[in-house]
Amino acid sequence: MKFALVLALTLGMPAVAAAQNRPDTTQMTCASARALVARAGGIVLSTGGVTYDRYVAHRGFCTASEQTEVSFVRTADNPACYAGDRCIERYNANER
Repeated sequence: MKFALVLALTLGMPAVAAAQNRPDTTQMTCASARALVARAGGIVLSTGGVTYDRYVAHRGFCTASEQTEVSFVRTADNPACYAGDRCIERYNANER
């Protein structure tokens, strides 16, 4: 029983650690962050501390109910770097 528990915990730990790793914009240049978003198309980036968000190269990486919004991140060389857009829900005047 103890062996099974230790085995389960050991096998589960790498997945938890891997899920928390994401590129940190504060540790890269603006050009690197922009290139990373362009190459990936859509990627979750850490933006310092415990903050993060998903950035996309264009609207094609958003869902049908979303639109893009220009967004800026802090990088090592630029406090307001345009690395990509964020997907946000579209405003629909008929829903009010």
